[in-house]
Amino acid sequence: MKLKLGFSTCPNDTYIFDAIVNKRINLEGISFEIVLADVEELNKMAFELIPDVTKLSFHAYAHVSDYYKILNAGSALGYKNGPLLISKKKIYPDEVSDLIIAVPGKYTTANLLLGIAFPDVKKKREYLFSDIEDAVLSGETDAGLIIHESRFTYSRKGLKKVIDLGEYWEEKTHLPIPLGGIMIRRDLPEDIRRKVNHILKTSISYAEQNPRASIDFIKMHAQSVKDEVIRKHIDLYVNEFTIDLAEKGKDAIKELYKRAEQSGLIPEVNREMFG
Repeated sequence: MKLKLGFSTCPNDTYIFDAIVNKRINLEGISFEIVLADVEELNKMAFELIPDVTKLSFHAYAHVSDYYKILNAGSALGYKNGPLLISKKKIYPDEVSDLIIAVPGKYTTANLLLGIAFPDVKKKREYLFSDIEDAVLSGETDAGLIIHESRFTYSRKGLKKVIDLGEYWEEKTHLPIPLGGIMIRRDLPEDIRRKVNHILKTSISYAEQNPRASIDFIKMHAQSVKDEVIRKHIDLYVNEFTIDLAEKGKDAIKELYKRAEQSGLIPEVNREMFG
């Protein structure tokens, strides 16, 4: 069977998928057509039901939960790894609602968290995540919501943190912050869904045991090719929840949807999500 597989160009994704793409492990009779794209582009592709298996923002998943399930392996959750709101000058949290804010996509979990924390923010502009620092530096926007490698580079450019939305989430919920997961189409047979989850788990384990094997593939697609930035990025987003969501990871996702539904930010997710 051949499946269309989508994931982002960010180091945590290329790290965990390298062994699949480069056939370093047993793919158990499944072949994959690979699509690499920015996470918001992947979100929009899923709205058209293009990929069979794909990385998705948990925000976007709320809009396609009738068609996809969340795999136990491959998710990006954790502590101290949430999106940051940054600016050129000192801004206080009570001033955020009046700002023009650059966001990395309407359906990113970063944007959803911003909506939960600051429901009165109305002036948002969408940018590719890697362009947000420049949008703030140029004065196109008052602030920017940064994700991925940008959290390791913004301070070097003279930008300042307004609020860490990951810390905000953890203070409110005492749960890991759910950012994105690997989703698989509901209409695929259950044995295929289980097989794909096992393949992905094996790929992650291979990456952990052979950390230098994926470096060329990662650097081919990364925004920064500095080993230090890449390693920090992987260490931040690849953790025990990437191997298996477990109950705590699932509880975090459910809590995200509960709070977002209460704020009217997403449609109700009322189908079994995990599988």
